[in-house]
Amino acid sequence: MFRLQETRIDAVTLARELAQSGAGAGVTFEGWVRDHNDGRRVLRLDYQAYAPLAQSEGENILAEARARFAILEARCVHRVGTLQIGDLAVWVGVSAAHRDAAFAACRHVIDEVKRRVPIWKNEHYADGESGWLHPDGSAVKAN
Repeated sequence: MFRLQETRIDAVTLARELAQSGAGAGVTFEGWVRDHNDGRRVLRLDYQAYAPLAQSEGENILAEARARFAILEARCVHRVGTLQIGDLAVWVGVSAAHRDAAFAACRHVIDEVKRRVPIWKNEHYADGESGWLHPDGSAVKAN
């Protein structure tokens, strides 16, 4: 239910896959590529991941959400490769019988994916520089 992909994320189809007869709530989160970060104009992003560990850790996070919250389904898709401003970079969806569990689980999943899954992004800035942002929040100037 967790996956990395190089192609566009189809949020509508993914949201439909959450629907179940026992679901009274569905919550989704979409993370988009924005045109700025830390006061700098961003032109595009490149995402890279250590795929085997990212897949495993992503699945662990979804399993934890299922165990911790009263949810029916949870999914997450994260893009890798080059993304443009406005592109959908990450999608999380959760269904549950009740909204409280769906909201809490969705927030938990995206927070844990950002914290634990080995995905790095290289921001390309308008001034010609670029910088890698690591999962722990640290930055390294690339050029």
